[in-house]
Amino acid sequence: MFVKMFGKRDKSQDEQTDSHLIEKISKMNLTEMRSYVKNSIKDFEVSVDGMNEIMKKLTSLDEKTQIYYIKSDDMDVKKKKAFDLFIAILTSKQINVQTIELAQNFLENYKEIIDDFDTRNKQIYASKLTDTLERAINTINQYAQLQNKMNVLGK
Repeated sequence: MFVKMFGKRDKSQDEQTDSHLIEKISKMNLTEMRSYVKNSIKDFEVSVDGMNEIMKKLTSLDEKTQIYYIKSDDMDVKKKKAFDLFIAILTSKQINVQTIELAQNFLENYKEIIDDFDTRNKQIYASKLTDTLERAINTINQYAQLQNKMNVLGK
């Protein structure tokens, strides 16, 4: 009861939730990650930490194989799903500055793959992805400005 009222939880409970979240997302494929982002998975609430874990999964180098999640020889369907997932994450309200940083890493890591995909499929994902990132940055900036105003007003 007091947890709901005061919003305080045990650190061990937070760590348990985080480890469960990390484990669950590490086993997801692109379709499942998209379902999570769209809040379609029952009993698994969308959170900023979840969004960041997905972005980490997409941008991290696999320790065993030393390759990224998306490879240049992957099927175009997988690449398109990853690009659409990127857009879905950044248009979500459950993002923060870390999500933006991971999104910038995504664009850096996959620049060649995005350009190649656009060229071969006559798509415009390069501009869609950068525009989405710019809008997300603006959203985060507006949120920060609102927080500053609230702090000044003392609320």
